[in-house]
Amino acid sequence: MKFSKRMENMKASEIREILKLTQQPEIISFAGGLPAPELFPVEHMEIVSQKVIQNLGREALQYSTTEGYNPLREHIAKRMGKMNIKASFEDILITSGSQQGLDFSGKVFLDPDDIVICESPSYLGAINAFKAYECQFREVATDKDGMILEDLEKTINDNENVKFIYVIPDFQNPSGKTWSLERRKGLLEIAKKYDLVIVEDNPYGELRYEGQHLPALKSMDDDGRVVFLGTFSKTFAPGLRIGWVCADHELLNKYIMVKQGSDLQTSSMSQRELSVYLDDYSLDDHIDKIISVYKKRRNLMLDTMKESFPQEAKYIIPEGGLFIWVELPETIDTKELMVKAVEEKVAFVPGGSFFPNSDTRNTMRLNFSNMNEENIVIGIKRLGQLLQNEL
Repeated sequence: MKFSKRMENMKASEIREILKLTQQPEIISFAGGLPAPELFPVEHMEIVSQKVIQNLGREALQYSTTEGYNPLREHIAKRMGKMNIKASFEDILITSGSQQGLDFSGKVFLDPDDIVICESPSYLGAINAFKAYECQFREVATDKDGMILEDLEKTINDNENVKFIYVIPDFQNPSGKTWSLERRKGLLEIAKKYDLVIVEDNPYGELRYEGQHLPALKSMDDDGRVVFLGTFSKTFAPGLRIGWVCADHELLNKYIMVKQGSDLQTSSMSQRELSVYLDDYSLDDHIDKIISVYKKRRNLMLDTMKESFPQEAKYIIPEGGLFIWVELPETIDTKELMVKAVEEKVAFVPGGSFFPNSDTRNTMRLNFSNMNEENIVIGIKRLGQLLQNEL
């Protein structure tokens, strides 16, 4: 069979492959970025689904516009207004999860050998989405405040055909870092200086456990160069597959054209179910409940790591999001460690795949949102013992 050249650069997502392995019920998994299913508003959605079928059934089962269901777009525009992002429903395109927004960003901007600048490390799902369009990556080092801007500007100057800068400023996946206000402003200034688009991925921004909310890049975007990707997957329910793109008119039209050729539209039913939920219930109250549970689990994981992990293990305390990023001595290869961990019925994500270019083997990502408190303690103690043995 004669496949396209782009298939030569594509491989199965390492996270997805690990998740298959961890479907075994006896394994305590810190691998996926999964929300806690016990927090899904199942009873409310049962009522909502009935209401949609009874009142909107014929249109919910019909084709709809590519841009999305207008009442849902209005809800999203209002939520973005709370983030000081000035947007109307016409600035919103509903996507099938924010992953589709990432894929569309590659399709809109990238030709073979174009360059995407990203944080080091960066989100594996974005790397895989962009890689399908045969681009190259340039990683920019980060510290506790985000991307190091001097390195960013040098990277731009050292490379031709840079198409966009991809960043996750809030509780970054996988590192958990949050960009300072100074770095956010500096990034916008550099992007303006070199006339570059910024793709701002914001799946976790509302899941803050302490500290002050910082402005989204899009809220400070005065010349329409920021494409904002949002999603309800982490704050509500990933199974609905509802995300969105917020961008200025010229940019958004490109995304709309791409979606028309991709899947025509996002599920008419899911959009109406979510919109009716937002009419009838408080998403903010639901998010407050999530934050209370996740903060407790994060703190428990950190306390258990402090007791069980060797001192050589370094990690940053994330102010929000779903992940703790661990850096280990260079003598430890976390891919090899993962094999031993699964034998001990515990799993994590080795960090190497989050680096599109560099061969970094001594890192791992731990998720705290999807395991109950008892399993967090048991699983982290098992990992700690493995690390002690390795060292």
